[in-house]
Amino acid sequence: MLDRPLPEGVRHRVVTIAADAFGGFTYPELPVSLRPYARFTPSRRVKYAATALAAALESDAAFRQKVAAKLRESQPDLTGALDAGTPPPAADPLDVAAAAYLLRPAGWAKLVATAGEEAQRADAERADEETLRELAALREEVESLHAHARSEAARARAELDGVRKESDALHRKLRAALSDVKRAEAAQRKLQAELDEVRAAAAQDKAAADSEARRLRARLAEAESVVEAGRKAAREGRSTEDVRLRLLLDTVLDAAAGLRRELALPPRDTLGVRPADTVDAVAPGQFSARDIATRALSDTDPALLDQLLALPQAHLVVDGYNVTKTGYPSMPLEKQRLRLLGGLAALAAQSGAEVTCVFDGADLDMPVLLAPPRGVRVLFSKAGETADELIRRLVRAEPPGRQIVVVSADREVADGVAKAGARPVASTLLLRRLARV
Repeated sequence: MLDRPLPEGVRHRVVTIAADAFGGFTYPELPVSLRPYARFTPSRRVKYAATALAAALESDAAFRQKVAAKLRESQPDLTGALDAGTPPPAADPLDVAAAAYLLRPAGWAKLVATAGEEAQRADAERADEETLRELAALREEVESLHAHARSEAARARAELDGVRKESDALHRKLRAALSDVKRAEAAQRKLQAELDEVRAAAAQDKAAADSEARRLRARLAEAESVVEAGRKAAREGRSTEDVRLRLLLDTVLDAAAGLRRELALPPRDTLGVRPADTVDAVAPGQFSARDIATRALSDTDPALLDQLLALPQAHLVVDGYNVTKTGYPSMPLEKQRLRLLGGLAALAAQSGAEVTCVFDGADLDMPVLLAPPRGVRVLFSKAGETADELIRRLVRAEPPGRQIVVVSADREVADGVAKAGARPVASTLLLRRLARV
């Protein structure tokens, strides 16, 4: 018996021999622990059944003898030499140890231990050779790095000299730029002083122009009073001198009109926007959606929806599941959507209004494969958002003054959209109207 674990190299060689001999056994001849690997290839048996094979060879003498018999058939020279007690000197120590482990001739334990020691020495020698090769490679790499470092240092010194020269040039340019900036600042201060002088002169000219305008307005008032006096004298039927005076007054009036045009004064008999036009009130013929929708109709009459959608640029926003679960709750959700959208498409075609149907998409596991019908916009709320919140955002997105009709039986939704300027209607009203489509 071995007084130590089987060397790894010997163990691997034994498992390989057993895996190759595995295929020559019938299923009943295999140990129970190895039967799950009966259909594996030899390479897969070595990979996945190595532990089970080693354990079976160690504990099941009959199985080991069967494997040894297969080994005798495949390697008669090696097994014959072992049986004679004279292993071949030129044979691989691992093959000799593996065969001795399976055949169990006299002194097999010593052969296995000797093979393990020789394998370890060979591994150590290979490791030493590999270490020497790695050391030589590292020395070459270090020499290469030293040469590269020297070349990089020379290149860096050359670049440093270039950078220093460039820095000196930049310093000279900076000093020149600072000098230019100082000259520009002095020129700016000079221009600012000239601008202040020009502004003072312009203020004086404006004051003089205002004084002249006041003088001309006074002359204009005097001329207008003279013209008025002339007109009064003409009405009273004066003499020829009065006619001459009338001609003179007309001439003065024409001169006054010229002065008015020159001074850009507005005519006395015309005004711009009159004060009464600025007062906010409802003019005749102007009605809101609520005013029109309440004329002689109740809130449950489907004709009310027709009146609302007949308003210019009306927009119908529908809370989809609120309507379908009110009208046909027993149907699957997909059929509910298709039935509602079919009715809304017909309503959009009849009324010409813009129609948007909103569904709650928070509980959807995957996107809905749905082709929106013509004239109907279909929207699903995003994750973390309800259909009610999406409806409120749609209402807030519309410009003030547009007629928006929101269909929902939710009281909170109705109150919220009403505050935003929309007209809420009940879901039952839309269902009654769709029943007539």
